[in-house]
Amino acid sequence: MIKRKDTVILGIESSCDDTSAAIIKDGYLLSNVIASQKVHEAYGGVVPELASRAHEINIVPVVDQSIKIAGISRDEISAVAYTRGPGLLGSLLVGSSFAKGFAMSLGVPMIDVNHLQGHVLAHFVREKNVPFDPPAFPHICLLVSGGNSQIIIVKDHLDMEMIGQTIDDAAGEAFDKCAKIMGMTYPGGPLIDKLAKIGNENAFKFSKPRIKNLDYSFSGLKTSFLYFLRDRIKENDNFIEENKADLCASLQKTIIDILLDKLIKAVKQTGINEISVSGGVSANSGLQNAMISTAKNRGWKVHIPKISFTMDNAAMIAIAGYYKYQKKEFIGLDAVPFARMNIKE
Repeated sequence: MIKRKDTVILGIESSCDDTSAAIIKDGYLLSNVIASQKVHEAYGGVVPELASRAHEINIVPVVDQSIKIAGISRDEISAVAYTRGPGLLGSLLVGSSFAKGFAMSLGVPMIDVNHLQGHVLAHFVREKNVPFDPPAFPHICLLVSGGNSQIIIVKDHLDMEMIGQTIDDAAGEAFDKCAKIMGMTYPGGPLIDKLAKIGNENAFKFSKPRIKNLDYSFSGLKTSFLYFLRDRIKENDNFIEENKADLCASLQKTIIDILLDKLIKAVKQTGINEISVSGGVSANSGLQNAMISTAKNRGWKVHIPKISFTMDNAAMIAIAGYYKYQKKEFIGLDAVPFARMNIKE
């Protein structure tokens, strides 16, 4: 194995429908290239088979561009970090297979990264000439995305404990599915956020689930939203179009209230008031404003990620790989990806 002076990590992310590669050198981000897939818009959601095929097309040019933008040579790479799971199995296989071949060709170790831990660690990506103020340990992370809604105690970079999670749909899934019910294109979350800014968040009331402990549930909200619109459309065929902004604002407020209700309980139970939010839904402006407002009222210190770090991206995989590299936590070629993984794996 070749010894290299600096620690340079190539990160590869392919858990869903974004192919991404990033280079981190001694903890600093040099490049973060993402190729998104537009093909899924016509189907109202991600089609796994199409996603894996697109990854096969995108992964070589994405990695190539990442290395070129970083201004390094392949021989400088110390290790290849890749997303092992959770995610779509076909998509994960493309990323893991490429990582194995590339690492073998360079004679460097491989590092498997938990996608969920990557989202949490997005706050620890350093950028040159950008202020760096990561969350202190321990802190609580509210991880909210299309596939996950979790409350996590982060004790260290690689020591995390989940204390609450969704028992069915995730918050991002609720946004997208409710948007689809209203006839909006995929992904619906950003469109709801946009319309919510001009709507009345108190125009309509939607039921909130009563779930024990710190767990979440969003399937009931989705169903009640569907039935609510069904009944209103019987009275007025144009109800959705005439009230779309108010519907979006009211729905968004309900989802945010559900998220923050459990987060507030988690803070009370743990006594930890250092809070971060991560995942795709953390880009939602309503959630960000609510987090900032709640933090101000309750004396929390809140950390909101840069927009480019909220989505699935390889920078978060590379930084997780960087910390695992320090502990020499490498993986063999016989490692297989997993569609399901918890935060501890």
